[in-house]
Amino acid sequence: MKILEVDDNPDIIKFVELTVTSMGHEFSSADNGKDGLKMIQENQYDVVLLDLSMPEFSGLDVIDELNSKNLMKNQKIVVFTASSASDTSIEELKNKGIHSYLSKPIDIDSLMEKINDLEKSL
Repeated sequence: MKILEVDDNPDIIKFVELTVTSMGHEFSSADNGKDGLKMIQENQYDVVLLDLSMPEFSGLDVIDELNSKNLMKNQKIVVFTASSASDTSIEELKNKGIHSYLSKPIDIDSLMEKINDLEKSL
Protein backbone atom coordinates (compact mmCIF):
# COMPACT_ATOMS: atom_id res chain seq x y z
CA MET A 1 0.00 0.00 0.00
CA LYS A 2 0.96 3.62 -0.46
CA ILE A 3 0.80 5.33 2.95
CA LEU A 4 1.16 9.02 3.84
CA GLU A 5 1.74 10.27 7.35
CA VAL A 6 1.11 13.91 8.26
CA ASP A 7 2.56 14.69 11.68
CA ASP A 8 4.69 17.47 13.16
CA ASN A 9 6.62 15.09 15.44
CA PRO A 10 9.75 13.75 13.67
CA ASP A 11 10.13 10.88 16.18
CA ILE A 12 6.63 9.62 15.43
CA ILE A 13 7.22 9.96 11.68
CA LYS A 14 10.39 7.85 11.97
CA PHE A 15 8.65 5.24 14.14
CA VAL A 16 5.74 4.92 11.70
CA GLU A 17 8.09 4.89 8.70
CA LEU A 18 10.09 1.99 10.17
CA THR A 19 6.90 0.09 10.97
CA VAL A 20 5.22 0.68 7.60
CA THR A 21 8.29 -0.05 5.46
CA SER A 22 9.07 -3.21 7.47
CA MET A 23 5.58 -4.38 6.50
CA GLY A 24 6.48 -3.85 2.84
CA HIS A 25 4.48 -0.69 2.21
CA GLU A 26 5.51 2.53 0.47
CA PHE A 27 5.83 5.47 2.88
CA SER A 28 5.71 9.24 2.44
CA SER A 29 5.42 11.96 5.05
CA ALA A 30 4.75 15.64 5.59
CA ASP A 31 5.66 17.46 8.78
CA ASN A 32 2.79 19.97 8.65
CA GLY A 33 -0.84 20.14 7.62
CA LYS A 34 -0.45 22.42 4.61
CA ASP A 35 2.19 20.23 2.96
CA GLY A 36 0.16 17.14 3.85
CA LEU A 37 -2.96 18.61 2.25
CA LYS A 38 -1.01 19.43 -0.91
CA MET A 39 0.36 15.87 -1.09
CA ILE A 40 -3.14 14.40 -0.62
CA GLN A 41 -4.49 16.61 -3.40
CA GLU A 42 -1.67 15.79 -5.82
CA ASN A 43 -1.29 12.03 -5.16
CA GLN A 44 -3.43 9.02 -4.42
CA TYR A 45 -2.68 7.22 -1.15
CA ASP A 46 -4.25 4.02 0.11
CA VAL A 47 -4.07 5.32 3.69
CA VAL A 48 -3.42 8.73 5.24
CA LEU A 49 -2.26 8.77 8.87
CA LEU A 50 -3.12 12.24 10.13
CA ASP A 51 -2.17 13.94 13.40
CA LEU A 52 -5.04 16.10 14.63
CA SER A 53 -2.94 18.45 16.77
CA MET A 54 -0.47 20.36 14.63
CA PRO A 55 0.32 24.09 14.89
CA GLU A 56 -0.91 26.59 12.30
CA PHE A 57 -2.84 24.09 10.11
CA SER A 58 -4.16 21.13 12.10
CA GLY A 59 -5.42 17.76 11.04
CA LEU A 60 -8.94 19.11 11.54
CA ASP A 61 -8.08 21.89 9.08
CA VAL A 62 -6.90 19.26 6.58
CA ILE A 63 -10.16 17.32 6.98
CA ASP A 64 -12.29 20.46 6.63
CA GLU A 65 -10.37 21.55 3.52
CA LEU A 66 -10.73 18.10 1.92
CA ASN A 67 -14.46 18.16 2.71
CA SER A 68 -14.86 21.63 1.19
CA LYS A 69 -13.33 20.30 -2.03
CA ASN A 70 -15.37 17.07 -1.88
CA LEU A 71 -12.19 14.98 -1.61
CA MET A 72 -12.83 13.12 1.68
CA LYS A 73 -14.78 10.35 -0.03
CA ASN A 74 -11.59 9.35 -1.89
CA GLN A 75 -9.51 8.97 1.28
CA LYS A 76 -8.97 6.42 4.03
CA ILE A 77 -7.85 8.68 6.85
CA VAL A 78 -6.78 7.37 10.23
CA VAL A 79 -6.36 10.20 12.71
CA PHE A 80 -3.83 10.22 15.56
CA THR A 81 -4.83 12.02 18.70
CA ALA A 82 -2.86 12.53 21.90
CA SER A 83 -5.88 13.78 23.75
CA SER A 84 -8.50 11.41 25.02
CA ALA A 85 -11.14 11.83 22.37
CA SER A 86 -14.74 11.47 23.44
CA ASP A 87 -17.13 9.15 21.64
CA THR A 88 -18.98 12.24 20.43
CA SER A 89 -15.88 13.85 18.89
CA ILE A 90 -14.88 10.56 17.23
CA GLU A 91 -18.40 10.22 15.84
CA GLU A 92 -18.21 13.79 14.50
CA LEU A 93 -14.91 12.96 12.78
CA LYS A 94 -16.41 9.79 11.28
CA ASN A 95 -19.33 11.88 10.01
CA LYS A 96 -16.75 14.13 8.32
CA GLY A 97 -15.34 11.06 6.59
CA ILE A 98 -12.42 9.71 8.61
CA HIS A 99 -11.99 5.96 8.59
CA SER A 100 -10.83 5.48 12.19
CA TYR A 101 -8.45 6.73 14.86
CA LEU A 102 -5.48 5.67 16.97
CA SER A 103 -4.47 7.20 20.29
CA LYS A 104 -1.00 8.53 20.96
CA PRO A 105 1.38 7.30 22.10
CA ILE A 106 1.19 4.97 19.13
CA ASP A 107 1.36 1.28 19.99
CA ILE A 108 3.21 -0.71 17.32
CA ASP A 109 0.80 -3.66 17.52
CA SER A 110 -2.25 -1.40 17.16
CA LEU A 111 -0.66 0.40 14.22
CA MET A 112 0.22 -2.85 12.44
CA GLU A 113 -3.25 -4.27 13.10
CA LYS A 114 -4.91 -1.11 11.71
CA ILE A 115 -2.74 -1.19 8.57
CA ASN A 116 -3.45 -4.91 8.05
CA ASP A 117 -7.20 -4.30 8.43
CA LEU A 118 -7.08 -1.43 5.93
CA GLU A 119 -5.11 -3.53 3.47
CA LYS A 120 -7.74 -6.28 3.63
CA SER A 121 -10.46 -3.76 2.80
CA LEU A 122 -8.79 -2.63 -0.45
